[in-house]
Amino acid sequence: EPPRSRRPAQSGRPGALIGLNPAAGAAIGIDVDHQRLRVVVANLAHTVLAEAEHRLEADHDAWETMSVAAEFVDRVVQQAGVSRERVMGVGMALAGPIDTVRGKVQPSSISPSWVELEDPAREMSGRLGLPVYLDNDANLGALAEMMWGAGVGAGECAYIKLGTGIGAGLVIDGQLYRGALGTAGEIGHTTMVEDGPVCRCGNRGCLERVAGVPALLESLRGSRAATLSMQDLFDLALSGDVGCRRVIADAGRSIGVAVANLCNMLNPQLVIIGGPLAVTGDILLDPLKASFARCALPAVGATTEIVVGTLGDRATALGAVGLVLHEAEPLSPAGSDMVMSDRARLPPRSGAPQVGVRPRARRNTARGGGDGRTEWTRARSAVSRGG
Repeated sequence: EPPRSRRPAQSGRPGALIGLNPAAGAAIGIDVDHQRLRVVVANLAHTVLAEAEHRLEADHDAWETMSVAAEFVDRVVQQAGVSRERVMGVGMALAGPIDTVRGKVQPSSISPSWVELEDPAREMSGRLGLPVYLDNDANLGALAEMMWGAGVGAGECAYIKLGTGIGAGLVIDGQLYRGALGTAGEIGHTTMVEDGPVCRCGNRGCLERVAGVPALLESLRGSRAATLSMQDLFDLALSGDVGCRRVIADAGRSIGVAVANLCNMLNPQLVIIGGPLAVTGDILLDPLKASFARCALPAVGATTEIVVGTLGDRATALGAVGLVLHEAEPLSPAGSDMVMSDRARLPPRSGAPQVGVRPRARRNTARGGGDGRTEWTRARSAVSRGG
């Protein structure tokens, strides 16, 4: 495949870039997926110091899940030996679109109890006594891959998270793009089969109902044990099971069509495949790329690079950590935790802009005080733009 194009260097003075001393503090990431809770604590160089996981039911209760998450935060902070006073904040990912005006979860395929909450970030912040920053799981997977993974230096990128649900995190001109109400990137609800099975969103034949992991397991029920799990599916496919490989390949073809449509509209230079299904590698990727090449505009097909993410199943949790680093206030007003260097901690490729997070409505953030845009954040944004 041809290498993706590099963006021309932007005008303006270069300026030194602001980094942070990794030992100066820590950030916590909470990833609430459809059937799994993951909590990590990382230092300011995104090194994971401790983590914990908990299996969730598909229709888990949001209140119970937040209680478990709060217990896990206490546990990982203690395991990491981090003073709670040095925790800058908590990033929280939910597997559903987040209303950027109200901070409320919008109806989708996530457990309905999350939709009933008026302000999940505020609820979680009240349990932890820490500022909580909330975003969609695919958005945070994109943020992590752009900051530390396969997408470093790419100005335009789509991160496709494939698992129980399917979603896309979109990066345009180096910034996460959420749309007017936070529903941008809901590629899992693209209609693939007009008279197909009914999706939880209310439509028929959504990509998620065709290529999401539950749909793949459902298609194998007649020939496999009723207890077949997602991990069983992946293990069998990787060991050569013909039926399991077939359903994953079929999913790849459908996903490739949807990704081609997305790229025809937005023209990202890079598509990153992430989420649990990405572990199947070429079983998924080869048919995905083939259908993408067939359905994409010739110029789009020839110049868009499709790769598997490098951060694995930690991507979303690390993205939640990255969200804290973008949004949180500095740990000391004197700025003693900052260090100036002649290289970015996350250097862009060939003059490409560093990925950033556009300011959002305050209700997406629950915190003890301050306005969501600190002097440190503004300085960091200005330096990243080279202006």
